[in-house]
Amino acid sequence: MTTEPATSFPKDRIKVLLLENIHPSAHELFRGEGFHLETLPGALGEDELVKRIADVHVLGIRSKTHVTERVLGNARRLLTVGCFCIGTNQVDLASAARHGVPVFNAPFSNTRSVAELVIAETVMLSRCLGDRIREMHVGQWRKVATASFEVRGKTMGIVGYGHIGRQVGVLAEAMGMRVVFFDIAARLPMGNNHPTKTLEELLGQSDFVTLHVPETPQTRSMFGAKEIAAMRQGSYLLNASRGTVVDIAALADALKAGHLAGAAIDVYPEEPEKNSDGFKSPLLGLSNVIVTPHIGGSTAEAQEAIGREVGEALIKFVNGGVTTGAVNFPHIDNGPTPGKYRILNVHRNVPGVLRDINRIVTDRGANIAAQILATDPDIGYLVMDLDQDVALDVKNAIAALGTDIKTRILY
Repeated sequence: MTTEPATSFPKDRIKVLLLENIHPSAHELFRGEGFHLETLPGALGEDELVKRIADVHVLGIRSKTHVTERVLGNARRLLTVGCFCIGTNQVDLASAARHGVPVFNAPFSNTRSVAELVIAETVMLSRCLGDRIREMHVGQWRKVATASFEVRGKTMGIVGYGHIGRQVGVLAEAMGMRVVFFDIAARLPMGNNHPTKTLEELLGQSDFVTLHVPETPQTRSMFGAKEIAAMRQGSYLLNASRGTVVDIAALADALKAGHLAGAAIDVYPEEPEKNSDGFKSPLLGLSNVIVTPHIGGSTAEAQEAIGREVGEALIKFVNGGVTTGAVNFPHIDNGPTPGKYRILNVHRNVPGVLRDINRIVTDRGANIAAQILATDPDIGYLVMDLDQDVALDVKNAIAALGTDIKTRILY
């Protein structure tokens, strides 16, 4: 059972720790709520985060800070974690749920930025612009049309047809490209985009293959020598999804052998924790290869929108218990009942919990103004609005149950 030292969390006591240069749009939201805000420009290692996390209620990170079981075990006051990015693999989501900590991310805000980068790279690859630019910078004039093509009329193959994949499809079609896509889930096609039945079918007909899949056990190393060999001779591979998806050594071999005409890679299996010199990759120096330092969503517009999107989700949870959009938690989104106290309870999802809670309420003669329970296989999340005079007593009794993970009360 996890207990909290305070029975409630007044706004002037909510401590927010934001790492990795999260956009000021989030700072403004938290300060507007009267929360205590601390910010750090870089990521924290596990040891340092364990030291910092003890009295933090809200933690905001990007992709370089890892929230492990050890960190969560030392986070005695932690209410929620916000990933100010799309990915959440840097957080032990199952452990966070076991500790009663919902995790939020930004699945929409950088969609356009990533999609625009992919389209820009598609044109650059088709015209070998990276090589021409590099030559000019060293004083070499190479006006050639060899291996340079228009993208109009070419086929764009999109692997992973989520928010970003669909945006890429819309933009590619607007440029006159034919668009096909493959996804393991059924997806509604945008415009004239067409699904393929298999990945192999997509690879065999695409001039450009762009990857937009999450990092999961199924996508790890999903694009290796076999898949690259199945791509059309002279085609191009783009990856702005996750660094573990593509076998970089196999990609380099295919480029050197001339099977692929070029590639654009924005993410890598291992990336520096901070800006530095000395980055190494088998792709460096290869012809018609665009390598960028994980900047797909690095635009002013995307970072501002991410700050707002995640910041608002965190505030809604702290102030009202709303979990809609959480990636590891049952979803509840209901407004508070005026004049009532709200009890938020996270518990192990075992038989009899709601019976025990309702018995506590009944024994104290409390009146339930509203009650919603949502569950997943492991945890249950109960939001209950009660009369003011008995709410604190009910909260303490619920927190004493053997099934309790975390219980708090909102005044």
